[in-house]
Amino acid sequence: MSYQRIDRISEEVRREVDRIIREDLGDPRIDGTFSVTRAEVTRDLRYAKIYVSVLEEDKREPMMAALKSAAGFIRRELGRNIIIRYSPELSFVSDRNIAYGVHIAKVLSDARKTEELEAHGTEEDDR
Repeated sequence: MSYQRIDRISEEVRREVDRIIREDLGDPRIDGTFSVTRAEVTRDLRYAKIYVSVLEEDKREPMMAALKSAAGFIRRELGRNIIIRYSPELSFVSDRNIAYGVHIAKVLSDARKTEELEAHGTEEDDR
């Protein structure tokens, strides 16, 4: 099986799992402040690793626990909604890349503000 096909299947699994979590899962621990960032389906289509980014730190652990307990339901719905040879066994992994990106953007913004304040301070001293 070509890598392009696996990549397409992985992207389709990612989209469908995201939709199932948002629309079909009624667990109160699952909040709207998350993103299914990617899915990695093995070449034999038996397993899929689903990466989920939760923006709020305090909600990360309860949400990951809810997803792990609902993995069977999500797998069944996935098997009903996309046509592939096997419905892959799902494992959910916490992805901190988005939160890290937000942190880096904040640090850069703070550094830029500090730089601008220092630049304005030196201009006033030159006068």
